Amino acid sequence: MGTQADDSTARAPASAVTRLRSALNRRPPAVDALLYLGCACYALVMALTDKHLGFRVWGAFATAGYGLALVHTSWLLLTPRGRASRVRSRWVGVAVVGVVGMLAPLVTLLVRRQIANADWTDAEGLWSAQPEVWVIERAASTLLDTGTPYLDIAALDRVPHVHDYTPYGPVMAVFGLPRALVGGTPFADAVTDARVVFAGAAVLCVLASLRLLRVSSPPVRGAQLAVAFPLTALTWATAGPDLAIVGLVLLAVALAATDRPGWAALVCALVTSAKLIAAPAAVVVGFLVFSRLGARALARFGGVFVGVTVVVTVPVLLVNPKAFAEHVLLFPAGLGEIASPAASPLPGRLIASTGAVGTVIALVLLLAAGLAVLLWLVRRPPRTAADAALRIAVGLLAFTMLTTATRFGYLVYVSVLLGAVLVFRNRAPAPLGTGGPGSGTHGDRAPLTSS
Repeated sequence: MGTQADDSTARAPASAVTRLRSALNRRPPAVDALLYLGCACYALVMALTDKHLGFRVWGAFATAGYGLALVHTSWLLLTPRGRASRVRSRWVGVAVVGVVGMLAPLVTLLVRRQIANADWTDAEGLWSAQPEVWVIERAASTLLDTGTPYLDIAALDRVPHVHDYTPYGPVMAVFGLPRALVGGTPFADAVTDARVVFAGAAVLCVLASLRLLRVSSPPVRGAQLAVAFPLTALTWATAGPDLAIVGLVLLAVALAATDRPGWAALVCALVTSAKLIAAPAAVVVGFLVFSRLGARALARFGGVFVGVTVVVTVPVLLVNPKAFAEHVLLFPAGLGEIASPAASPLPGRLIASTGAVGTVIALVLLLAAGLAVLLWLVRRPPRTAADAALRIAVGLLAFTMLTTATRFGYLVYVSVLLGAVLVFRNRAPAPLGTGGPGSGTHGDRAPLTSS
């Protein structure tokens, strides 16, 4: 009797979830309408209340974009028997958000940046780009001039400022090189703005990932989460480095899922050497390689990863080891000459703010979450791109919520990766290539659904 009761109790939540999923699947436009309404409200609040100029500009455009998408979706709901046509496609809403809520504010802020020339000030109300944009552009110029993208904080003839820091790996400076090399005129500076480079890299990585996995028709819901969601749209217009990083992560996942461990390791090494937040993704990709191709492929993956990391990091490290440690390690950890401004009121930060005991508790919770994800990887290693994207999303969500110095903006990784899970599940039965096991080109024989 006890066993039967337990079984019925376990089935109840499962059946409730199934019923909810079925209801949502029956009326996708209704879910779209709720999504666009929520996004429009968020954008409107940003437009009216945020202290950053770029955020307010984005909010104004995005409110219009999400509002138009909501109007179109409402029309679909009110005319359910209308004749099928491209105008009635749910993709129209996504396209409107892309044009009005992403491209339009980006172009506006690019032009205004050239007119206002308000970089390197403490007045957030004047910024046409977030500080990471000018910091990365400065890092590229510094790299060309000195061989390292990092300023020597100890050698400054003034009190250091938070904007003196470049809390990224050396590869991140690559995104600022176009402006450093060919900038100098208003037009050249606008088209080589780091945001344009970030956006271009992200788009190219996503297109390459879709081609590798033979995803010919991505689901609308996946595109809404990965592209049209406010976290992505806001980052696209005002900053951008996180979009380039998550795009490279998706490319690494796609390469590993199509049995190209060497190329996957190369991308993982480059993206981790650009921003350390990608390191958990490299671990998951390693598990994906091992579960599909075995220990020899994992050894190859590890060798390429370590080799490339050494090649791109050691030369910069040797130029000025103290500057490297100050920027890349000490500053993000809150141990540099200036405290990191990454202090969004997320659980880890709130717990740590109670004192030394709270900091220990936050770190213990973060370690426990990391071990839980690691156990998940060991017991249920990823076999498909969707599996890997899901595990990376969960790991980065735990990191963002529980680390003591973080930003709300890092949640863009989670939304994009969850959207990618839906997209990658919609892939064709076999990726490009028809070689044998271990060749790096044979088909993906794993199931299409994520565990």
